[in-house]
Amino acid sequence: MSDQFRVVSPEASELRPILNGLFGEYSARYGDYFSRDAEIELTEWYLAPQGIFVVLERDGKIIATGAYKPYDQDTAEIKRIWTQSTLRKQGLAARVVQELERRALLAGYSRIYLTTGFRQPEAVQLYLSQGYDPQFDIARDPEEYSQPPFDGRLRFTKLLTVAGQAKIA
Repeated sequence: MSDQFRVVSPEASELRPILNGLFGEYSARYGDYFSRDAEIELTEWYLAPQGIFVVLERDGKIIATGAYKPYDQDTAEIKRIWTQSTLRKQGLAARVVQELERRALLAGYSRIYLTTGFRQPEAVQLYLSQGYDPQFDIARDPEEYSQPPFDGRLRFTKLLTVAGQAKIA
């Protein structure tokens, strides 16, 4: 059993069922909560050199995904972190995040930005465990962030350093 990362186009047909499943999970958790602020995303944002979409494969099957796109000149925004449901809680999402950080640093980014939703405590724990700085009060009930003046997104940032990447390797 050997796991390996592969770069793919965000429009690859093999991703369609995975992304549909991911958005289905979001819908199950949030209903149409985020639909009012639906993001318009362009494929080219996820293509080198400014972005990337990676899959983690095991024995030729996609078991986890992740991507980043430019947020600003120095910052990459992580998106589409997903792990096959039967393989969760095994550190695969952390490996994807670490791979995205490594590649973002190589691409010239010095910071990472990301958001997760207020009903995704496992994602919050993942990002905290990976050294991300929450831009919200983690002691607050996350449901409070679904009410005005908030927009439901829990924001995180992280500085990327070569020394930090050496700790991961």
